[in-house]
Parts: sequence; C-alpha cells; structure tokens
Amino acid sequence: MPSLVPLANVEAEMIEQVLDRAFGPDRFARTAYRIRDGVAWLEGLSFAALDDEDLLVGTIQVWPVALTDPEGRAHPLLMVGPVAVLPEHQGEGYGKALMLAALEAVDSAGDEILPQVLIGDPDYYGRFFGFSAQHTLGWHCPGPNDPARLLARCPNPAVLPSEGMLGPWVSDAGLAN
Repeated sequence: MPSLVPLANVEAEMIEQVLDRAFGPDRFARTAYRIRDGVAWLEGLSFAALDDEDLLVGTIQVWPVALTDPEGRAHPLLMVGPVAVLPEHQGEGYGKALMLAALEAVDSAGDEILPQVLIGDPDYYGRFFGFSAQHTLGWHCPGPNDPARLLARCPNPAVLPSEGMLGPWVSDAGLAN
C-alpha cells in the first residue's frame, strides 16, 4: 500500500527524475507544459507516492490554469497532472491513489472548488474520477491536442465557458504558491 506525502517534502531533482522516467526526455514538448507555462504547482494539492521501502515511485501535481473566453475573461481552473509513476511500478495502484488524494484535496475546498481539467484517457478518467470531454469540445490548447482527451470535472458544469483558450493562470491575487 502506498504512503502519500506532500510533494513539497520531496527534492525537486527527485521529482524531475520520476517525470523523466515516466514520460521520457521529450516531455517538455507536450501541450500540457505549454498550458501551465510559467506557474508553479500548488503545494497543498500535489502529492508523492512512496513504496513500502519509502522510495519515491510516483508524483501528481496540480497547477493553476485558466480558460480565457472569447471576450478575454480568464476563468480559473485547476490542471491535474502529470500523474507520473515509475515504469516498473505502473499498474500497482500508485497512480489511482495519487489521483484520489489530489481530488480529495481539491474537493475539501468546500464552496470554492474550482473546475479541474486534464489531458488523458477519457474512459479511465471518466469511469474512476468523473472527468468528461462533454464540456470542453470548444476549448483550445496552445499546442496539438486530441479534443476527446481534454477532460473536465466540475460539480456545476454550467459555470464552464463553452469556448476558450487554456493557459497559465496569472493574477495579482494569484492561485500559484
């Protein structure tokens, strides 16, 4: 059974090593990196998974992003991911445990829960975590993407703009840590 700890308790270099092993050296070219460019992950919502020997085997990060609608208004969202698990530990439940921890932390925010977005497998993230592409089909990304894999989770989807461009959340009040 994995132990989960705040990701802020893990050295930055160790996090990068897990991400490199999970996604490869070309991971920085992915569209998700462009969406969250220039912002820091949110410490209170990001976690690390340790195995039975307390070795780092996985991470999840949650980022402040925004969907800018056609009128130029930025609607804050939380981008979930990457969910990174070392290849030799994939399929052992670490990724699911990390997702559940991050979403539980998001949901515990009460009335101020921001909608969440991720890029991933719609069947998996829909079945286990309630994400869907139903409300994101008019959304765009700063890079190539498959619209069916751009997923959102929101307790009240009526608050989501039907169109817009995803990008980093930049605000004086700021969501970033």
